[in-house]
Amino acid sequence: MVEDGVDVAHHAERRKRQRFVARRWGSTCFWVSIDGHRLPLNDLSLEGFGVPASAPPAAPRSFPFVLHLDGIPDQIRGEAMTVNFLAAPEGGQLGCRFTSFEEGGDLRLHDWLTVHVIATASVRISEQEAAAIVAGPSLV
Repeated sequence: MVEDGVDVAHHAERRKRQRFVARRWGSTCFWVSIDGHRLPLNDLSLEGFGVPASAPPAAPRSFPFVLHLDGIPDQIRGEAMTVNFLAAPEGGQLGCRFTSFEEGGDLRLHDWLTVHVIATASVRISEQEAAAIVAGPSLV
């Protein structure tokens, strides 16, 4: 299907892993820097992320990114690609898929998300259980 000149079916986001809300205790905790702008993430998974956006990009594009986690001086760098845009009355969301990571960034991301699951769980959860949730399929 083609919408506004973009092959939506080819570029549709297809994350198979669990997405995690990028907030902890009511505040954004995961951020991304793109083109020198630090933006709050809406959600994050091992496959990609969603970021607020007012309009879709003119065409799918690849770009370098830097992920940040509040309270952690470490960063995760790599390349991502825009894959979809979801319009909503309260503001849109741009879906992006990771295409590569620098220097073990994929392993750091897994660790960050595992800690995030443990910190936000409403029941006690072990590190092994949290890691399995992060690496496993979407539960929703």
